[in-house]
Amino acid sequence: MNADLKGIILRIGATLFFAIMVLCIKMLADDIPVGQIVFYRSAIALLPLVAFLMMSGEFPSGLKTNRPVGHLMRCLFGCLAMFASFASLKYLPMADATIIGFLAPIFTVIMARIFLAETVSRARWFGVVFGFSGMLVLILPQMTHLTLGNDYLLGVGLGLTMAFFTAVAKIQIRRLAQTEHAGAIAFYFALTCAFAGLMTLPLGWVEPNPQQLLLLIASGVTGGIAHILMTLSFQFAEASKLATFEYLMLGFAAVLDFAFFQIIPEWNFYLSSLFIVLATLTVAFEGKRIWFKRKAASV
Repeated sequence: MNADLKGIILRIGATLFFAIMVLCIKMLADDIPVGQIVFYRSAIALLPLVAFLMMSGEFPSGLKTNRPVGHLMRCLFGCLAMFASFASLKYLPMADATIIGFLAPIFTVIMARIFLAETVSRARWFGVVFGFSGMLVLILPQMTHLTLGNDYLLGVGLGLTMAFFTAVAKIQIRRLAQTEHAGAIAFYFALTCAFAGLMTLPLGWVEPNPQQLLLLIASGVTGGIAHILMTLSFQFAEASKLATFEYLMLGFAAVLDFAFFQIIPEWNFYLSSLFIVLATLTVAFEGKRIWFKRKAASV
């Protein structure tokens, strides 16, 4: 198995766990303050992260770093993205928040070209743009029935902030992953967000009921696993190559929507899925095509 394929598999696994995490948070968004959700999601995530380091025999040695400033920048941008993401769900319909969130891969490709000097092939540009077009096919029919208001515009602003800072954080992860342990990158991020969430305690938290507490814990566990897989994926593949696979979040979300809310997708979902699958396959087979060319050239 070549490095690109390993990165893609890890990224798909991360996307699945992120989808489950978002489901938990969506169920909590109307009743639990954003800062409280951020705290539980991040503090509980430390448990699988520490377990990961212990199983790999790298705790606490795996937390050592020679790049504290790099970790600080990644944690800062990632924490801002998390707060903005959770907050946007309070002001936007889920569909709108999703489409704005999918601007992050486009920002990632552009930033990977500018700041990491990665070669962004035509196939990768095609994958990102075509995948984003699939999002538009899915969302635009629903957006035509919306009326704009102050809350909506605030939600859009938060969504755009989330997409931008998510892309910046992923570029920083790519830089750190070349020398830093994957567990350390995820650990310091979770620790920073837990601290930031705890700082909102004076603003007023609520006492969760047993079901809400279970969802808060589940969001942390799934979020921790997702971050481990995502960070590992950047050690095997370039940020611009992995960006398109975030669109698989749509498929996972659709399954969870049906399972938990009995929502059956309409016609535009299937057309959108076609766009996204084509975009994903384009990027995946690009790596295989390059591998075959290199192998043929070496014969």
